[in-house]
Amino acid sequence: MARAKGEKLITDNRRARHDFHLLDRFEAGLVLAGTEVKALRDGKSTLQQAYAEVREGEAWLVGLHIAEYGQGNRANHDPDRPRKLLLHRREIDRLYGQMREKGLTLVPTRLYFKDGRVKVELAVAKGKDLHDKRRGIAEREARREMDRQLKSVRR
Repeated sequence: MARAKGEKLITDNRRARHDFHLLDRFEAGLVLAGTEVKALRDGKSTLQQAYAEVREGEAWLVGLHIAEYGQGNRANHDPDRPRKLLLHRREIDRLYGQMREKGLTLVPTRLYFKDGRVKVELAVAKGKDLHDKRRGIAEREARREMDRQLKSVRR
């Protein structure tokens, strides 16, 4: 996916591509405290265990770890608190329906700055079975081996 002009990647969740079939992607804003934004500018965050959920008509990002800001005072943020996602009502309703009916989940794939604001890319995802993961690994290794063979033939 091509990056927009004002985007700066903070963190990427590569594990999501391994564990899930990513179906539909969209962008959401995040409600953050000042020290959280400063910690994100330092690149101190991880998306590995994060997921999104809809409760009481609001979307929340749970499990996003943003380390405490080093120069923060006693008003520093809680590193593992749930953070509210900024989405339109129609988007929240549609996602809630998909999650309930089809057994899908919302997985954050990227966290980035876009024109000075923190955005998260969410993907509607379906969990992979163990044999799907193994098949993906085997296909990737076969592709690498073919590339190696082609490279040696060209020389």
